[in-house]
Amino acid sequence: QVQLVESGGGLVQAGGSLRLSCKASGGTFSNYAMGWFRQAPGKEREFVSAISWSSGNRYPADSMKDRFTISRDNAKNTVYLQMNSLKPDDTAVYYCAASSGGWGPSVGDRNEYDYWGRGTQVTVSS
Repeated sequence: QVQLVESGGGLVQAGGSLRLSCKASGGTFSNYAMGWFRQAPGKEREFVSAISWSSGNRYPADSMKDRFTISRDNAKNTVYLQMNSLKPDDTAVYYCAASSGGWGPSVGDRNEYDYWGRGTQVTVSS
């Protein structure tokens, strides 16, 4: 049973940084795509960034690519999201997701992902 557990969220002032972690277990992830999404209150779940577990190819959302960086540590089965220059609008629950379909043109589509973590809250104060 695939499990994804996020950590690293919290309260930070505008301009600050956070690094989120997503620990994956219960599967063989070498052919998976991994993604980060976020959902603010009253809004739809939004794509943030994705990475290929095998190649390390990355696909970030345009609106966040200058501030957020996705990475992975294969040995630790962990995916990270480094978030810099945080803004109050970044306040949301951040979710890690895994797609068994692997890397492809739809990695920004939440419907491509089979497994989801429970999320970690990020709150940015002004």
